Amino acid sequence: QVQLVESGGGLVQPGGSLRLSCAASGIIFSIYNMGWYRQAPGKQRELVAVITSGGSTNYADSVNNRFTISRDNAKNTVYLQMDSLKPEDTAVYYCNAEWYSSTYWGQGTSVTVSE
Repeated sequence: QVQLVESGGGLVQPGGSLRLSCAASGIIFSIYNMGWYRQAPGKQRELVAVITSGGSTNYADSVNNRFTISRDNAKNTVYLQMDSLKPEDTAVYYCNAEWYSSTYWGQGTSVTVSE
């Protein structure tokens, strides 16, 4: 069974940092492109960052220079380091794995940026 399990979300003050983790099982992790998406209340789900199987990265303009996506294939885990957090970063963050027609999603982890 394929599973993507996110962790690391929580409440943080503006300007603070969080590191999200997504542990994958049931897939050949190293061949998948991995991504982080987020969905704020009342908004569409949006791509935050992606890291390909080859290690190339791309970021949404809104998080560029603040967030860093990385992967550890030995641990079957993808990370999202979030620095300089802003209230507008508040959302449920979802882990995504894609390989051709195969797409998998985690359950999400909630991030709230507030005083």
